Amino acid sequence: MRLSTAPRTDHLAFAAAVDRVLTRTGGSHVWSPYSVATVLSLLASGARERTREQLVALVGEDLRGHLEALDDAAAPEEGLELSALNGLYPHQDLPLRPGFEELVRARVAAEVEPADFRGDAEGVRKRINERVSRVTHGLIDELLPAGTIHSDVRFLLVNALWVTMAWTRPFESDLTSQRPFRAPGGRRKVATMHRTERLPYARARGWSMVSLEGGHELSLDLFLADDEASTPPPLGADDLGALYAGRKQQQVELALPRFSVETDTSLLEPLGELGVRDAASDLARFDGISEAPLKVDAMLHQSVLRVDEKGAEGAAATAAVMVMSAAVPTRPVRFTADRPFVFALRRRGALLFLGRVSDPVDPGPAE
Repeated sequence: MRLSTAPRTDHLAFAAAVDRVLTRTGGSHVWSPYSVATVLSLLASGARERTREQLVALVGEDLRGHLEALDDAAAPEEGLELSALNGLYPHQDLPLRPGFEELVRARVAAEVEPADFRGDAEGVRKRINERVSRVTHGLIDELLPAGTIHSDVRFLLVNALWVTMAWTRPFESDLTSQRPFRAPGGRRKVATMHRTERLPYARARGWSMVSLEGGHELSLDLFLADDEASTPPPLGADDLGALYAGRKQQQVELALPRFSVETDTSLLEPLGELGVRDAASDLARFDGISEAPLKVDAMLHQSVLRVDEKGAEGAAATAAVMVMSAAVPTRPVRFTADRPFVFALRRRGALLFLGRVSDPVDPGPAE
């Protein structure tokens, strides 16, 4: 069986960098490298001078190539249960650069509509929240909290994603059992699924990786550190690259908790830690978006991922709110996720979701 597409080097570097600053000791989290990279790559395409340099240092020099790989991951396909949104909502009087509008319109599931932030900011907020809720099948129903959209907003860029995947071979529900999990707060029993079969597997740089595959080139990649500390070390871009490059079909004895993870976060502070500082200041230069001076007022992100015996379902949304500025063994290997682990839900070359489970929250058995 041919292995699924490995993500681009720049995508892995971006994902590893942001995941590192989002990780909190002892905590679980999930976010969407696909969604955040789409918004940041579009912003970088319209940025100039130092603002562009800071964004490009994070998402990579090849902005168009990165965007095309992200589009490929969200491309519609018969039978694929995936919906997306790439929405551009400028104030009705804001002059947009034609090249930037064309760049957004070229994206998968693009939507470009003027918005009356001055006259009906609350109406705009509710309309965009409803749009995101429809795309994410209700999993994210309020991306933009009250007060986020106000009369000073001039530009809103939104990405949303929903995907569900069924395992190529579902876990047998009667094999799910309560098994000890070494959470940071101590051992406790969690509902753990079991299966033994040939799966893509790799070991490299102090990590092991196994992939659970579904249709349409979707895959849930699981990463377990050799270091059994309660908080795994950061999973770097080189680690990810070596694991994806080293994948081989291997008989695996897998034990995996059912889990559900949700995260709602502001990205401005984490992005600042990664060197993206000018975009949210009066030093911002987004001349490629509009002749009007703009800066980022808020960068919001929400993600949800649920995994059970039948498959996985995930939803994510990102909004940039802008205002005016001043070696393989022969016997089965064991992959027992009985301690904190990292996961990635991937389609083709893009990480749709990335995160870690430190203390599993059981979503309940598959229905």
